[in-house]
Amino acid sequence: MYDQIIRTPDLVMISMEGDEYTARPASETVSVKDIQVTTTLKPDGLHVMLTALTTPVRILRLRWKTQLPADVRILGDAWERTYGDAGWSSMIPYRAMPWYFLVQDGENVAGYGVKVRAGAMCFWQADPAGITLWMDVRCGGDGVILGGRTLEAAVVINKTYHDISAFEAARKFCGEMCTDPRFPDEPVYGSNNWYYAYGISSEEEILKDTDYLVQLTEGLVNRPFMVIDDCWQVRHNSEYNGGPWNLGNEKFPDMPGLVRKIKEKGVKAGVWFRPLLDSGGDIPDEWRLPTGALDASHPGVLSRVRGDITRLCEWGFGLIKHDFSTFDSFGKWGFMMQPLVTDDGWHFFDRSKTSAEILVNFYRVIYEAAAPYGTLILGCNTVGHLAAGLEHMQRTGDDTSGLLWERTMRMGVNTLAFRMPQHRTFFDCDADCYGDVGEIPWEYNQLWGDLLAKSGTSFFFSVKPGLYTEEQNRWLAAILTEASRQEQMAEPLDWQNTIYPQKWKSGDTILSYDWYQDIGLRVVAGPGSIWEEYQEKHVF
Repeated sequence: MYDQIIRTPDLVMISMEGDEYTARPASETVSVKDIQVTTTLKPDGLHVMLTALTTPVRILRLRWKTQLPADVRILGDAWERTYGDAGWSSMIPYRAMPWYFLVQDGENVAGYGVKVRAGAMCFWQADPAGITLWMDVRCGGDGVILGGRTLEAAVVINKTYHDISAFEAARKFCGEMCTDPRFPDEPVYGSNNWYYAYGISSEEEILKDTDYLVQLTEGLVNRPFMVIDDCWQVRHNSEYNGGPWNLGNEKFPDMPGLVRKIKEKGVKAGVWFRPLLDSGGDIPDEWRLPTGALDASHPGVLSRVRGDITRLCEWGFGLIKHDFSTFDSFGKWGFMMQPLVTDDGWHFFDRSKTSAEILVNFYRVIYEAAAPYGTLILGCNTVGHLAAGLEHMQRTGDDTSGLLWERTMRMGVNTLAFRMPQHRTFFDCDADCYGDVGEIPWEYNQLWGDLLAKSGTSFFFSVKPGLYTEEQNRWLAAILTEASRQEQMAEPLDWQNTIYPQKWKSGDTILSYDWYQDIGLRVVAGPGSIWEEYQEKHVF
């Protein structure tokens, strides 16, 4: 029913700095100035290649004329994490859909996408007359200067599925886009005290949290992780969450010693860090972007990050969660990238590389530094489509909450549903924590914990010490047991009708969740607004 686009496009548009060129290609290659764009059909897809000498190239656009029925339903992906904004919708021609999108007409499902680790930041647009693929090949906000080399901007794929559900089709298509994923050897679960401590913690409190985790997971063969989140680093305070990452602060005087103590209790140790924010006085200005964040294209920065990863591994951490690298590189959160990931007028240190290439290499440096130690990599605020195959797990949505139920619904339930197709196809998905400080009504929050444990995804909890009754502790121990096995995968059944699916299937069991309180939901304008409300309730 759907026309295939794995063919020479009908239009090729090349955006240079101060100029634009449009061609109706009669062959595989389009040329202008010193630029060549070639689209070559190979068994694994349509390879889009770009070559240029000195002309800075900004954006490539390919357009295929095709007939899409006006009454289809469409699901697009996101630049990095989702922000409660994922969902099936009618056709919106101006909408930018990063990386891939799915189309359903009631009987068939078609997928349009690019393979993971592309050389460009790619997004799609779909309208009744055709499909357009945008490939942002800028270096930061300026055109890339390739210097004569050939860039593989993307490998385009297009598949149509019959007689299977949209969810099954989405999973199959994700598997086509990523043929070399990395997964943990066994299910990952455990504790992370961020959603009750919010950065105020100490070695003593971490060890108490570890004791609580031990109590809840007694007898389980697959041991949990105790993850130390933002709070431990030497210069940490309420206004700053960056490095250096070579020392703990006065509340964490001996990080290797703390890891040993955690392991002696029979628990694995994990740690959070923000690799591209580092106030170290030994860092040259050349290594920094105009914002002050570290430039992921600079060899010196990559060497420093490699050293930080090696140090954390040698301290004994079996899981490293690296965070904020998309924001630190581009100055925007995913929901602000509409549609380009960054503003014009600046570039990375290495202007011969595209932003996508720079991020892929950055992720590779982290993965390869940790690999000899067997340390798991969990990416947060990473671009999943570029990191797939270079991280074992990804935080697929923005923060849930131990304080606001609306935020957990928005960032947790929505994320879990619409990023589930990437689970065990790109990486293990982490839809974020089950958090509880006693402010969210138990009868609603425990629904989230139950679904998260039954989803088969990575599971972490943050519960304020002493908060739970014996009965609640038994419940938590039971879902941790389930999370330690991850034997089933949850499928959202009503995900095409709502952004907060209430009907799920886990194995042969149909699950039903009523997320809505009697008072309804608070009115919020968008991710930024709910984030501000969330911050106001923090106590630093």
